[in-house]
Amino acid sequence: MKIAIGSLNPAKVKAVEEAFKEQDIDVIVTSMSVPSGVSNQPFSDEETIQGAVNRATNCLLEENIEIGIGLEGGVVETPFGLFVCNWGALVVKGESPIIAGGARIRLPEEVAERVRKGEELGPVMEDVSKVRNVSKKEGAIGIFTNNVITRDEMFTHVMKILIGQFQFRKK
Repeated sequence: MKIAIGSLNPAKVKAVEEAFKEQDIDVIVTSMSVPSGVSNQPFSDEETIQGAVNRATNCLLEENIEIGIGLEGGVVETPFGLFVCNWGALVVKGESPIIAGGARIRLPEEVAERVRKGEELGPVMEDVSKVRNVSKKEGAIGIFTNNVITRDEMFTHVMKILIGQFQFRKK
């Protein structure tokens, strides 16, 4: 099965590969840069989901791709503070998207304020953590959970949910 992930981000690519490997499903994974069609810093569940669906759908523009995967990270404001959110979409040609979300954590106020003022979470996290390319490695969730869970693990969980729904749909 030929699958494409609509991102070159190593954490997202690793999540796709790991999830299929753990389910013992033989796939060829291609990573590609495709537009999300949403802002660089999605600021709601709806926008983050739309980015994931757009990425997955855009992967299917390549003729030989059977399944498109989109993984998108964003933030969502709640009465309890600003939380990270992450969503994934799995799209098969001619079928409606399969969508799943994952873990959320509240951002410290010093980080949340900067994101609310228009900065992207990735660069803010690099500044705060002094870790280069943090969004391609452990991510904010890794920093704020002391690497108990990292960005690729978080997205692997989302991928497992997507794969499970895909398998259920095929029954």
